[in-house]
Amino acid sequence: MKTLRILAVDDHEMTMLGYKFILERIVFEDYNIIVDTANTYDAGKQKIEDSLHSFKYDIIFLDVQLFPPNEKQPHNGEDLGILARKLIPESKIIFMSSFSDNYRINSILKSVDPDGYMVKTDIDPKSLEQAVKTVIFDPPYYSSKALGAIRKKMSNDITLDANDKKILYHLSIGTKTKDLEKYIELSNSSIENRKRHLKSIFGTEKENDLALIVAAKNRGFI
Repeated sequence: MKTLRILAVDDHEMTMLGYKFILERIVFEDYNIIVDTANTYDAGKQKIEDSLHSFKYDIIFLDVQLFPPNEKQPHNGEDLGILARKLIPESKIIFMSSFSDNYRINSILKSVDPDGYMVKTDIDPKSLEQAVKTVIFDPPYYSSKALGAIRKKMSNDITLDANDKKILYHLSIGTKTKDLEKYIELSNSSIENRKRHLKSIFGTEKENDLALIVAAKNRGFI
């Protein structure tokens, strides 16, 4: 019998343990399923790196919003997906998130190119089983709300880069615009231009920084 190794990363421990309970009880012909778990970016990164010396995960389930401690360079599930793609490109990656916004989902599709995306309100034991079986044999797998968001892809096809995300993060923790160059390797004028561009993207051109932060949070970028 083959072993199917799965890693589930979610910052809500009860949610993660629920996934583990369901996944390890899937009846899958010729497969024994083993699920490892992690509840932070760092713990997930460590599990992935450790696996390189013994086995490689067949499937990695990732939550998008992994709340980081107060640190200068916070990471989330999207960052972990990018890392996993680099270290173990053969692994199948499925995002499981409360974010159903078409902008956020399509951003992840571009940055990580996952094998599946499930909106948490769509998830039940049957859909989890279907997701596993689909990505192993015939990816991708999208839950109904995720598929709906993908079909409504915005005509303005933009992805935020690392500096854009740093600007949003530091604004969200109260860093003043004039101090952002201490944390971001850009000039003040470049930072101001990017902030104006971000406000345009999130539809807050005529509003203050707080409106930008709220809009970015609602789409899962902070």
